[in-house]
Amino acid sequence: MIRKIILLLLLVVTPTALVHVLQAAAEESAQTSQLPEHVADLRDAILAAARSGNIDELKAVFDMSGTTPDLGIPGVTDPVAALKLESADGKGHEILATLIELLSMPPATQPFGSDIENNLLYVWPYLAERPLDKLTPSEEVDLYRLVSPAKAAEMHEKKRWMSWCLVITADGNWLMFKRIE
Repeated sequence: MIRKIILLLLLVVTPTALVHVLQAAAEESAQTSQLPEHVADLRDAILAAARSGNIDELKAVFDMSGTTPDLGIPGVTDPVAALKLESADGKGHEILATLIELLSMPPATQPFGSDIENNLLYVWPYLAERPLDKLTPSEEVDLYRLVSPAKAAEMHEKKRWMSWCLVITADGNWLMFKRIE
């Protein structure tokens, strides 16, 4: 009911905003439907944990995945504590926001292994696998959604992705979530 009221208000206030909201929802739905079931399930679980605002919710997602992803942090015994330390706010909210932003974009796919059914890696954001000197204008906007203008300029200069990256295997294993430098 509340969702309908909000949509009606958006329609009254600004039809353009409504179009953007509906378009984003449709894109996310289409993106999820194109993922293998195990990948979509893990993505949805990560998003639910991130949207909860409580980084401790990621423990259940690690259990669901069957393993803790490579966090790029040496000597990790408690992955949630390590992510809290990595987060600028010390509580993990920045990390959760990053997860939401990454997973709101489509992934890139990379071949991996010889298993015919499970031979792809799903990499978020897709920009991590794109040549940064050949981004379209809409891809540039996606880049600025994820990094500051200064960081984007540095990445363009070095011609490589230099920020957070998340990888899920086709069989639903959370392989990696780390900052690429």
